[in-house]
Amino acid sequence: MTSLLARYQSLIDRGELQPDPDQQRAVDHLAGVTKALENAPRRGSILWRAIAKKPEPVKGAYLWGGVGRGKSMLMDLFFGCVNIASKRRVHFHEFMLDIHDRLRAERAKEQGDPILPVAEQVRDGARLLALDEMVINNTADAAILSRLFTALLEKGVTVVTTSNRPPVDLYKDGQNRELFLPFVDLIEERLDVVELNGPTDYRLDRLGGMPTWHSPIGDEATAAVREAFFRLTDYPPEDAAHVPSEDIPVQGGRTMHVPKSLKGVAVFSFKRLCAEARGAADYLAIARRYHTVIIVGIPVMGPANRNEAARFKTLIDALYEHKVKLLATADAEPQALYPEGDGAFEFERTVSRLIEMQSQDYLAEGHGIGEDYDTA
Repeated sequence: MTSLLARYQSLIDRGELQPDPDQQRAVDHLAGVTKALENAPRRGSILWRAIAKKPEPVKGAYLWGGVGRGKSMLMDLFFGCVNIASKRRVHFHEFMLDIHDRLRAERAKEQGDPILPVAEQVRDGARLLALDEMVINNTADAAILSRLFTALLEKGVTVVTTSNRPPVDLYKDGQNRELFLPFVDLIEERLDVVELNGPTDYRLDRLGGMPTWHSPIGDEATAAVREAFFRLTDYPPEDAAHVPSEDIPVQGGRTMHVPKSLKGVAVFSFKRLCAEARGAADYLAIARRYHTVIIVGIPVMGPANRNEAARFKTLIDALYEHKVKLLATADAEPQALYPEGDGAFEFERTVSRLIEMQSQDYLAEGHGIGEDYDTA
């Protein structure tokens, strides 16, 4: 298997990446984690038994920095290069949904503290846990994280995670945050905190000043968002017919099919998102999972399709609150999407948000930065 350092250098040599001191420092660190994981004795192995005690767990990493600095890209490289079988890569939001499902099942058994058996289940599934886009936005997550991660680390799980925020800013201004502070201390003590905050926002750089709203619908608009997708994901245009899809979890135990999903970018049709029966939970799952959403085929709306318009408003609210980048093809500019009739006044806030979402200030915001905290 190609080493992480060699793989990263090859991308620079081919011109797919630019030399970046912050990224290089992170790659050097992750290469050390990779070597330690590959050399560590596996639990239950002869070497494990021969040393007569549990070996020290491999120390993980917390990579943080502004949007577009390459955190997820480096996580991809690291995860693909580390040559161990017991590893799991998952988006943080999806991971927490899974954890809460497991906790509910353990509580139903009424056999004591559910945290420890859940931590054992996670450990049995992976000794490397790679979590992308850690952000804490509700009290339910905040309440369990310190105990859960303490148990995971004590059981020898190596955690590597990315975030837009330094540990000290996680769950900032959240309800009862003082109860969350032990988790911040745990991260800073048990993981190496690595900052990626170089001067270049590669995601914006790849868009190259391209407009994000394209109207009217037609070949030119389709070509524009197609080019943006390939720029953002590095996916070869000649393989356009084979872009992967994904099923993402939705609160309540459901899943939602995403027709095109790659490197934090999702592509949907307006019909799939707003003409079908969808609710806020679906749109929240999308907003938390993807930093960029491309919506094609947005029609002009009016009283005759107020249900679709209402869903569209809820969708845009979720994307806006989570600072998701929106690219779209539409029959009209935002100001003319719902031109008249009953419901036009209520649509004005959506128009305002759609206009703001095209601004450079909005596009420079980090994914999830504007999230509100649950009070449940």
